[in-house]
Amino acid sequence: MKKLAYLSLVFLVLVLPEFMNAAPPPPPGGAPCWPPPCVPVDGGIVALMAAGAIYASKKIYDRKKQKSLH
Repeated sequence: MKKLAYLSLVFLVLVLPEFMNAAPPPPPGGAPCWPPPCVPVDGGIVALMAAGAIYASKKIYDRKKQKSLH
């Protein structure tokens, strides 16, 4: 009997708060935004552009270094 009491106490302390802190359901009809895609891509595009610029500058540097050795 004590084992069942301990298991129920563990359930109440550890598992039940997870269900209580769940996010509310989305509004009916989908996300309220316009235009419809509603995808925030501005931060990702900037990061990809920066990575591309760094990669391109390294390639240019390596080619100049290789030409100076020949």
